[in-house]
Amino acid sequence: MADDAQRLILASGSPQRLDLLRAHGFSPKVRRPDVDETPQPGEDPAALVERLAMAKLVAVVDNHETGLAADTVVVLDGEVLGKPGRPDWATDMLRRLSGRTHEVVGGLAVCHGGYTISGVVRTLVTFREFDDDEIDAYVATGEPLDKAGAYAIQGGAAGFVTKVDGCRENVVGLSIPAVLAALKSLGAQSAG
Repeated sequence: MADDAQRLILASGSPQRLDLLRAHGFSPKVRRPDVDETPQPGEDPAALVERLAMAKLVAVVDNHETGLAADTVVVLDGEVLGKPGRPDWATDMLRRLSGRTHEVVGGLAVCHGGYTISGVVRTLVTFREFDDDEIDAYVATGEPLDKAGAYAIQGGAAGFVTKVDGCRENVVGLSIPAVLAALKSLGAQSAG
């Protein structure tokens, strides 16, 4: 494993992002940023996730370190569907997503060698139609409550998905191809 991969700092408390990085040979040090994730008035979803990724990175990673931060939102009909936090909100989101295609917008910020870059990855996800019993059973697991759009594609909602157009890992929470490209462009060695 390369030195830069060993020194990577993940500015996120997301277990999904950590798992994705580990699955690709990284052993990041985790630092949890405390950042207000409230959208600014009229803020476009892509601008929101890129701004939040940068804010998270700056909050816990020094400029001379190699660091990575990300943010992910689900967008349906131009509206950002965040983390529901309550079962009834999760139920409402899932009803709206049933039988529809939505967009997952992932923001990414990477720093290395005193330089920082950021960007956005977009993935389209199509759900089959599902009924209230399926929604209630899924919400009862508790999984949707802390997930953008009230679902985890790598978890219980996998059976809802009929099509993914773009990077599936972006839907989980972090586009590894985008991470590798960013590290390479900054001159950092990646894992493997």
